[in-house]
Amino acid sequence: MRKIIICFLLFAFSQSNLLAQQANVRPFYKPNLVVAKDGSGDYTTVQEAIDAVRAYTPVHVTINIKNGTYHEKVTIPAWVNNLSIIGESKEKTIISYEDYAGKFFSTDTVHNKNKHTTFTSATWFVYGNDITMENLTIKNEAGRVGQGLALHVNGSRFILRNCNLIGNQDTLFATNDESEQFYDHCYIEGTTDFIFGSATAVFYNCTIKSLINSYITAASTMPQQKYGYVFLDCSLIAGPECTQTYLGRPWRANAKTVFIGCEMGAHINPVGWHNWDNAANEKTAYYGEYASKGPGANTSKRVPWAHFLSEQEANDYSLYKIFGNWNPLK
Repeated sequence: MRKIIICFLLFAFSQSNLLAQQANVRPFYKPNLVVAKDGSGDYTTVQEAIDAVRAYTPVHVTINIKNGTYHEKVTIPAWVNNLSIIGESKEKTIISYEDYAGKFFSTDTVHNKNKHTTFTSATWFVYGNDITMENLTIKNEAGRVGQGLALHVNGSRFILRNCNLIGNQDTLFATNDESEQFYDHCYIEGTTDFIFGSATAVFYNCTIKSLINSYITAASTMPQQKYGYVFLDCSLIAGPECTQTYLGRPWRANAKTVFIGCEMGAHINPVGWHNWDNAANEKTAYYGEYASKGPGANTSKRVPWAHFLSEQEANDYSLYKIFGNWNPLK
């Protein structure tokens, strides 16, 4: 009988030890995480915090980032959803990197391989759905060396609020023809085609700064999409080097871009739009304006294939009609 009791106790001890080991291996998922460079938070890098979020998390997770400059490339993968990332302050919470198309990312420089493309150059990639980011500055600091993305967004129901996007060519890649994106009170600056891609995206009360004479948008909207890029009540401003820039040109034939109630500086080229040196694009691209204001808003010299919306047509660009049941202002 004594042997039986001893065996039972040994078995129970081994099982409890196994459970304890398993508990130590199984991660503990917190709904609130803090990133701080000085080590006072849960993690010292943004990517570490994102990697700690449970795949397809059933609860909303918030990552708070303390002020500081975080020199890193950040990726929110497709299996990380339902996430808010909030900086301590827009001007002082900075995520920056300096990749660009053509830059080597390995030591093999002999065979001309392992170079970044436009699409791998971003400082921050978003592939997950239902992501909100606030109070951040995201930079690509490569300089004027060609395409270098600050932010690449592929996920849907994405919100960027009160953020700065800083770059040169191709600052923001808002892409994926099934993606819905909302940019709220953001500052976006760049040189050429610095807002580009195929997403359905609304820019609401944003400041758009052109740094040189070039093109603001290069939408690649797909034929089946009713909306492409929509700018509502935005302000278009310029740096000292920019005196004549186009509102947009079609990266793909069915590009759609509309400006409604926007303040346009004198740097806006009077013709407004460019056909990317292909007259056939004039029959397929949809470029429109309604109630433009400011010195760049004179539409008398706009290209003949531009559209000037009526009040009724402009009403079709409400958030409800663009996004349906998804309300990014809620």
